[in-house]
Amino acid sequence: MRVARFAYKDKIKFGILEDKLIRSFPGSPFSSGGASFKFDGDTYALDDVKLLTPCLPSKIVAVGLNYRSHVEEAKMPMPTVPLIFLKPSTSVIGPCNEIVLPRKSKRVDYEGELGVVIGSKAKDIPQDKAGDYIFGYTCVNDVSERYNQKEDGQWTRAKGYDSFAPIGPWIETAILPDDLKLETYLNGELRQSARTSDLIFSAFELVSFISEVMTLLPGDVIATGTTSGIGPMNSGDIVEVKIEKIGTLKNSVVMQS
Repeated sequence: MRVARFAYKDKIKFGILEDKLIRSFPGSPFSSGGASFKFDGDTYALDDVKLLTPCLPSKIVAVGLNYRSHVEEAKMPMPTVPLIFLKPSTSVIGPCNEIVLPRKSKRVDYEGELGVVIGSKAKDIPQDKAGDYIFGYTCVNDVSERYNQKEDGQWTRAKGYDSFAPIGPWIETAILPDDLKLETYLNGELRQSARTSDLIFSAFELVSFISEVMTLLPGDVIATGTTSGIGPMNSGDIVEVKIEKIGTLKNSVVMQS
């Protein structure tokens, strides 16, 4: 099922997307009590609501150099363990929100990625049990300022600006993550194309590895890494991350005022 978080007038709700309709349910699937998924009787046309980021992560754990093609593109050695870093919760925006280029930025890149959404508190999880702790999957754009990344020698500033973690448009709960087609489009032109079968470390491996380092909380997101074809965005551009069986995350790009 596709779980969406949306705004309608003065209400923010979760619901199940079926075709072009959202059937809402009370509560949040990420709260301590969870959601019952029993519909509350309200139905909304998709065109009448504003889709929001489908979860409110306490952290985004992102992974660098996790596609074989991207490792080759970057001319880097193949990693032996996942290269993880954090993006702050304040970097999160939803579908159709604006990616804001910092005033002093020189080159800001798109990075289309598969996002893993955690459903249950996870600590020291064996790989063969990782699927039990995953709520579903979504699209992520790991926006990155390349000059900051080079200057700093680590990635917090380059990837931590406000609006640098678009997530959405919803969460798909009924798919397997092992062989999905991932594409990124810039102004309608295909720039990235890969299948998640090219990942060096799978979604289940990442949940297990990361949970050995830090506790993953319901609603947290793991951005599993990007493929080859990364490139810059400019003010006025439209970037779309499209993943098979999930959907399309679309955002416009503006310069900070």
